[in-house]
Amino acid sequence: MQKQSHSRLKPGKSWCLIIGLIIGGALFLSMFLKTSNNWILCSNNNNNKALDDHGKKWNNLQQLQLVDAILHYATSRVIPQQNIDEIRISFDVLKNRTPCNFLVFGLGHDSQMWASFNSLGNTLFLEEDPKWVQTILKDAPFLHAETVKYRTMLSEADELVEHYRKEPDCSAKKSFLRGNHGCKLALDMLPDEVYHKEWDVIMIDAPRGYFAEAPGRMAAIYSAAVMARNRPKGKGVTHVFLHDVDRKVEKIYAELFLCRKYLVKGVGRIWHFEIPPPSNVGNNFC
Repeated sequence: MQKQSHSRLKPGKSWCLIIGLIIGGALFLSMFLKTSNNWILCSNNNNNKALDDHGKKWNNLQQLQLVDAILHYATSRVIPQQNIDEIRISFDVLKNRTPCNFLVFGLGHDSQMWASFNSLGNTLFLEEDPKWVQTILKDAPFLHAETVKYRTMLSEADELVEHYRKEPDCSAKKSFLRGNHGCKLALDMLPDEVYHKEWDVIMIDAPRGYFAEAPGRMAAIYSAAVMARNRPKGKGVTHVFLHDVDRKVEKIYAELFLCRKYLVKGVGRIWHFEIPPPSNVGNNFC
C-alpha cells in the first residue's frame, strides 16, 4: 500500500482479472448474505435474530459499498499493489470469516477493495501520513482510517532486534502494547479502538520500508504478533498477512515474531500466518 507503488500502470489483462475478482467477491458476499443464516462467527440465536431484524439495512449498505468499490476500480487506471494471486489468499480467508474485525496497516487505492470484502464487519486502516489519509478519504469517505506515529526507522532494524532481546518489556512473556514506552517495537500510542478490539484478521502492507529514514514494518510486525498472542483462548487463530516478504527486514521480523511454524501459505510476496493464542507463554515468540 505504498503510495509510490499505486502510480504504476499494468497491462489491461491483469487489470480485468482484478476487476473480475472484485465483482466475483461482491456477488459471492451478496449471495451468501441472502442464503445463509449462520455466517456470523458467533452464530447464536441472538446474533441471527439481530441480523434478521436489520438485514435489509445492512444488505443495502453492503451493496452500496460494493458498488462504490467496483465503480472505483472500473474507472481508475491505478490498481492495487498486490497482484491477483496475492489478493486471493486474503480474500479466501475473509469470505469465510466476514463479518469480522479486520485491521489493515496501510491505506491506499486498494482500501475500498479490502473494506468491500468485509462490508458487514469492522475494517480499520492505520496510515502514517495524515495528508495521504485526507487524499484517500476524499474519494472514499466511508473508509475508517486513523493516523499512526511510528518510533522507528528502517535503518535501525538490526539494532531493534538487539533491543528486543535485551528489553524486558519486549519479551513475549510480558508482551503488551498500550503505554509500553520501554519497548521501541511496541505501538504504544494507537487509537483506543485498536486496543479494545480483538482482531480476527491483520494485514501488514505498511508503513513504508524501502529507504533508510522510513519507519519500516518492524513495529507493525511485532505489534501484530502481540495482538494475536494476547487474544483469549477459544477465540480461534488470528490470521496475519504480511506483504513484501521478498525484502530482508520483513522476512527477518516475520520469522522472529510471526514464526515459521505458523506460516500456512505463501504466494508471490505475501505470507499468511495463523497464530493461535499461546498455551504456554515463554520469553520468545517462536
